[in-house]
Amino acid sequence: MTALDLLDHALPATAPTFSPENPRQSLRKLLLPLFRRVAESSYAWRAESVGYWNTEDGRYWMPRLVFKRPGETPEIKIGIFAGIHGDEPAGVFALCDFVRALDASPVRGRGYELHVYPLVNPTGYEDRTRHARAGKDLNREFWRGSLDPEVALLEKEILREQYHGYISLHSDDTCEGFYAFARGHTLTEHLLRPALAAVEAALPLDRRSEIDGFHAEEGIIHTAYDGILSAPPGSNPQPFEVVLETPTHAPLHLQRGAFVLALVEILTHYRRFIAYGGDL
Repeated sequence: MTALDLLDHALPATAPTFSPENPRQSLRKLLLPLFRRVAESSYAWRAESVGYWNTEDGRYWMPRLVFKRPGETPEIKIGIFAGIHGDEPAGVFALCDFVRALDASPVRGRGYELHVYPLVNPTGYEDRTRHARAGKDLNREFWRGSLDPEVALLEKEILREQYHGYISLHSDDTCEGFYAFARGHTLTEHLLRPALAAVEAALPLDRRSEIDGFHAEEGIIHTAYDGILSAPPGSNPQPFEVVLETPTHAPLHLQRGAFVLALVEILTHYRRFIAYGGDL
């Protein structure tokens, strides 16, 4: 089964939408059916909560889905994150698609323990804003002593889990196509090249020499903003860190498909690299 075939299993007939009358209801409709499916019938996924926090509007929780094939002792642990900015729903929907796709073909995840955080910023998602309801851009607050509960929860997770790689999904309303940030391990660019090639089945690449104020080469940027969701400073060994960006103006189903294609390729090529490295 190819990565494109996986999309047939992943994409539902209609995409979830925001509900102007009751955004919290749309949030439940988005995630609860997936969590229920995982809890009731998944071969390799389990649904969990990282933790919760209270606001004036009620209690919020941060969901996590963990993939691990029964009977395996995975050598590779990856963290995958979306919904850091609440007004970028494509990544949230794409991770739901990715979970369904891997549930349909769990052999694709052999050798992996995957921790998927489909919605980091639930209040921003409800409000359709980049920032969390407390007013912060969460993706500028990591490893800076932030008191924001979303950041504190994830920093604690990251320190405990010590991921080999980090993948974050974002959307950009100023870009001309799909692009990515490559940070951390020198291997990162080698993971991105085949992923970007696969993405072109769904979306064009942004091939400009400058994207979002950064120097870029064939859709890849090697620098990034301070304070983004990342490995702890000074991590050793150094994990790979990838930020994938879709063009906000593109149809939602194409953004979702592009993310799934990129994720499948990154996992496939990283596993090959690890297997090859073990034979050196």
